[in-house]
Amino acid sequence: MKKQAVTVFLILSNCVLLAAGGCAKHEMVKKDDGMATASAPVKEPVKTEVVKEQPVKQAMVAESTVGEMQKNAGQIEQSKSELEKIYFDFDSYKLSGTARSNLVKDAEMIKKDSAGKVRIEGNCDERGSDEYNLALGEKRANVAMQYLVALGIPAERLSVISYGKEKPADPGHDEAAWAKNRRDEFAVESK
Repeated sequence: MKKQAVTVFLILSNCVLLAAGGCAKHEMVKKDDGMATASAPVKEPVKTEVVKEQPVKQAMVAESTVGEMQKNAGQIEQSKSELEKIYFDFDSYKLSGTARSNLVKDAEMIKKDSAGKVRIEGNCDERGSDEYNLALGEKRANVAMQYLVALGIPAERLSVISYGKEKPADPGHDEAAWAKNRRDEFAVESK
């Protein structure tokens, strides 16, 4: 009888301990510090641009306006391809000699179109965390912007955005692909 009473007591005490200690309260849960572990990477959505939603009535446009928009989109892509991309070494945002000479050419083209604004898009290869690559892409875009400002382009005509590793130029997983993905691209924004 004593053994049965002791067993029941141990079972009940374990149940009480599990119920009291096993339930985490919100105050006791530590907030993640943003560091991803190898076994459980943390993926949080990163918002890089704010897009305003338009009511349906405003979204309807005349065919002539659609044609005009397509023409403008073509001009933006054309301008984007005319401006020279610049490339970076692994884990670096230092401008190479080639990058500097490409930025000099880009500055001359930007000066010719005095009304257009230019968005500098920083990109990285797939190695590294999302957070790290977003920060590195921003540093790459900012260093290009600073160089263009030093060449005489007004800062208010320039903007930067980092895509991190989200927009690879080459989807490969080797050094040749990674070298193409470590870049800044330039896009002329609508006037």
